Amino acid sequence: MENVLEGLVTFQKEIFTKKKALFGSLSKQQKPSVLLVTCSDSRIDPSLLTQTDPGDLFIIRNAGNLIPTYGSAMGGSTATIEYGVSVLQVKDIIVCGHTDCGAMKGLLHPEKLQELPAVKAWLQHAETTVRMVKDHCAHLKGEKLFAAAIRENVLVQLDHLKTHPAVATRLRKGDLRLHGWVYSIGTGDVWVYDEEKKDFVNPSKRRKKSGK
Repeated sequence: MENVLEGLVTFQKEIFTKKKALFGSLSKQQKPSVLLVTCSDSRIDPSLLTQTDPGDLFIIRNAGNLIPTYGSAMGGSTATIEYGVSVLQVKDIIVCGHTDCGAMKGLLHPEKLQELPAVKAWLQHAETTVRMVKDHCAHLKGEKLFAAAIRENVLVQLDHLKTHPAVATRLRKGDLRLHGWVYSIGTGDVWVYDEEKKDFVNPSKRRKKSGK
């Protein structure tokens, strides 16, 4: 805890002073352009990952970066989506999964969740992920199966997003875009879902190959 308090003091004395004008404008209103849904995992720092400033991202964090289908759990995540899309008018929504995800391990090994009833209940919002993995990835084992579950879950949660009225309306208008990401904690790579290729690709590696 001591390092957290020391960081707080550093923020107040140094960081806040350097960005005083930014925080001054943010004290009056917020205009984030992106709603980012990601896991509560402590190894993920959305602002560091995207190199964004305070006010740029509207963020939802929970175990497994899950999005309940509309009406199945009218809680904080649903309210945040509705507010971000309807009131803040974000232009993009990103669902970002990650490697070594404990929630996905729980999906693949439900027997380990017997002493975690709240986690087990929450992961029911990824039941479709379990079915997709069983039906389409039965040939995979070990780490390959784990990686497939992480990717499939991102796609499933994107589908869940489309059940939310605020999202569905904006998608029909064509002024809202959905994105699926998988972040590699160990390498820093981010794999982005390509709708045309129906697969996750690494944009940074693609740019390097093209010489850009």
